[in-house]
Amino acid sequence: MDATDATTAAPAIAADIRRIRALLKEKKFAAGLAAAEALRAEAPDDRDVLLVTATAQRFAGRVPDALKTLAQLERSHPRFSRLHEERGHCFVFMRQAPQAIEAFLAAVNLNHSLPGSWSMLEGLYRMTGDAGNAETAGSHVATMRKVPPEVVTATGLFVDGDLDAAEPMVRAFLMKHGAHIEGMRLLARIGVARSVYDDPELLLSAVLELAPDYRAARKEYAEVLIELHRYADARRELERLVTEDPENRLYYQGLTATACAGLGEHERAIELYRDLLRGTPADADLHLSIAHALKTQGRRDEAIASYHRAAACRPAFGDAYWSLANLKTYRFTDEELARLRALQADPSVATVDRFHVCFALAKALEDQRDFAESFRFYELGNALKHASSGYRPSIIENKAHQQIEVCTAEFFAGRRGWGAPDPDPIFIIGLPRSGSTLVEQILASHSRVEGTMELPNVQQIVSTLRGRDPDPENPRYPRILAELTVDEVRGLGEKYLATTRVYRTGKPLFIDKMPNNFRHLGLIHLMLPNAKIIDARREPMACCFSNFKQLFARGQEFTYSIEDIARYYRTYLELMWHWDRVLPGRVLRVQHEDVVDDLEGNVRRLLDFCNLEFEPQCVEFHKTQRNVRTASSEQVRQPIFREGLDHWTNFEQWLGPLQAALGDALTRYRDE
Repeated sequence: MDATDATTAAPAIAADIRRIRALLKEKKFAAGLAAAEALRAEAPDDRDVLLVTATAQRFAGRVPDALKTLAQLERSHPRFSRLHEERGHCFVFMRQAPQAIEAFLAAVNLNHSLPGSWSMLEGLYRMTGDAGNAETAGSHVATMRKVPPEVVTATGLFVDGDLDAAEPMVRAFLMKHGAHIEGMRLLARIGVARSVYDDPELLLSAVLELAPDYRAARKEYAEVLIELHRYADARRELERLVTEDPENRLYYQGLTATACAGLGEHERAIELYRDLLRGTPADADLHLSIAHALKTQGRRDEAIASYHRAAACRPAFGDAYWSLANLKTYRFTDEELARLRALQADPSVATVDRFHVCFALAKALEDQRDFAESFRFYELGNALKHASSGYRPSIIENKAHQQIEVCTAEFFAGRRGWGAPDPDPIFIIGLPRSGSTLVEQILASHSRVEGTMELPNVQQIVSTLRGRDPDPENPRYPRILAELTVDEVRGLGEKYLATTRVYRTGKPLFIDKMPNNFRHLGLIHLMLPNAKIIDARREPMACCFSNFKQLFARGQEFTYSIEDIARYYRTYLELMWHWDRVLPGRVLRVQHEDVVDDLEGNVRRLLDFCNLEFEPQCVEFHKTQRNVRTASSEQVRQPIFREGLDHWTNFEQWLGPLQAALGDALTRYRDE
């Protein structure tokens, strides 16, 4: 079960549930049932309230009512292991051993860490004369007895999605008992479920030092390394697993393919994915991964075919439909549009699929010039995505202000000449959907420039400087920049150059097109003083609305609210004005509208800034064959066109709130 599926009970409800369980433990069944039914009236759909109500009904002897309550619970939480465990107890009460065995098996298949279910299975199998299965269940009971009960309980909670209950329990255990392999592994898994990867990387690394042959932990370590974009390290771990466990080669192959794709080895990734498809031809996710790799290579027709296969394998697969729309050049048929409308209206479709479908529908309707209906679905898709993001604009704004406070002109003057002197990197920064992919494609068309991707390496260095437990009120980074020595700063620059080498093929210069690096230009200038920095900027209404229309594969959480987008754009302008003041001439500003109006003039300006001779293929950038991984991948494979500059005006009547939120940014974005 995904953590997002779990019910997070309000504190008052959680306290009432604990009180009801205490009453049942004291055998005050009538009082416990009365309290449970009263609580159910207040929170009729709460997962844990329904479970405790069913338990109270069973203890009160009302087993048919308990089974009805569990049936209601199953409709909303079918993968909640403890509902199946409670159903098993109901069937034991009714002396229906086969049904009890089936229920307990369902429970342990969903959640391996249920000692009570395993114990019941052992007893039921012995009672029915099934000695083999009784021995198997007994072995599971014996195994769990070797693991501290706190870890067993926390693992069970984790599997059922109760992260808020599992994490403090296992943290307290580790604080008291120190290093424990299963405890550390569980804490790492909780971190991954929360989409936090730095601590899991450290925890799993420590687990493997204590138990180097623990293959499950090594596989999880490789998964975390992939999430951290450390693809070469992940592939090394996976190669070790395949060497040590060749019989399960296919078990690790999907991760290996992901690592290859991350390293830009898309042909190898496609080969590995297709090898896996031979065993599971209806795997929608594999078809989707193949399509993404084909799209990156510019093999549009093959990518479309693979996206269609993904949708055929899983009819409600929203990501497959959005990926088609995200090609920007694909047009849905009437039949496909009808299917999308039906999926969007179907209450049984998962939220993640629904917001993907909303964005796909909005793009399709925009292509048909039905702008009112298109905007309605853009709004709905963004609202669904925003509800699950947890984005807080104040955090980004506070970090920008801290950069301004630390990285003054005096700060840089006192550190002139620090860092690694290599001129190799060209950083393209700005906001997503600002024309940065076009700038990248122009430069990557030059014979001396390597086009890579949005590299994570600056952010990885920032994470190291930030430390394991960053204090949002008084963060270690960027304050720590003032404490670094000349040797440490140079070491950071050399680390960046070393860790990005895996993406290069030998050309003198290479591009790092991570847009959010604008927040770290102080660090970049400090550790790489001879790197080139290009700010790709776009008119605010066009840029912000283009972000609102875009569903990103990951990150960029600020884009799912009009207010958040406007605040982020204003923060970007404020920080870029600061860099211009304290590092005059350090950043080349490239206005997207200017590039469209005067392509060759701006190509020459870019090349001059990068100390590169003019090459005509940079003007004919759309003919350059290379991997492009951003949402603009198909657009930069076409000649430049002006029609897209003012697309936002088709929606102008609904964008008053955006204009108001942007305020003076509407005119000041061109200020030098």
